Amino acid sequence: MIDPKKLFEDFLGGGAKQPGGKGSGLSGNLGTLATGAVGGGLIGLLLGSKKVRKFGGSALGYGGAAVLGGLAYKAWQDWSANRAPAPAQPPAQQPLALPPPRSPFDLETQSAAGGGDARIAVVRAMIAAAKADGHIDATEQRALFDRIGQLELDTEEKAFVMDELAKPLDVAAIAALAATPEQAAEIWLASRLAIDADDPREKAYLDDLATRLKLPEGLAAHLEAQAAAVG
Repeated sequence: MIDPKKLFEDFLGGGAKQPGGKGSGLSGNLGTLATGAVGGGLIGLLLGSKKVRKFGGSALGYGGAAVLGGLAYKAWQDWSANRAPAPAQPPAQQPLALPPPRSPFDLETQSAAGGGDARIAVVRAMIAAAKADGHIDATEQRALFDRIGQLELDTEEKAFVMDELAKPLDVAAIAALAATPEQAAEIWLASRLAIDADDPREKAYLDDLATRLKLPEGLAAHLEAQAAAVG
């Protein structure tokens, strides 16, 4: 049986440190959810060198789940308060706040609510987004399968990722993974972090995903601003 937490961190790469205490912020370097490019994670293989360079290679300092939840929570707060979209400030200026305990932005809380593990949903969303520009064709799939086989993943993890890579791109299936508005926001944000929004095909995918996720009007702009915080 796949361990969702292990798969999630193996996918993003690098060992995750746990947040300090209640109300703590994400101190250190926010870096990028694509830090797997240098940490041995699968996301670096999927995105390709163009996107990896764009994201940079700094370590997260915290697990990808904490960063994703914090960024989505910040976007939601700003949107709810009718503030103008603005990226999170660099931690040296203003640490990115974690969502409150048992927040609907916490992936483990989402998973406990039923409907499937939220971390698996994020992994599936990022794999799908990485395919949106069509660069992962049959030839690239075979090369990725070879590289995945060399990583320190168990058999079930490898099989899961290979199955997701081989699936036809299905934006409706990804949108259907969201059980709550908060989870929809995180799935869109995770997808955005695996995409070059300057590519028309990827921009079209994001727009379609936002519609199918039924994101409230204006929320995508706030999530986009948070994506810029780790760019």
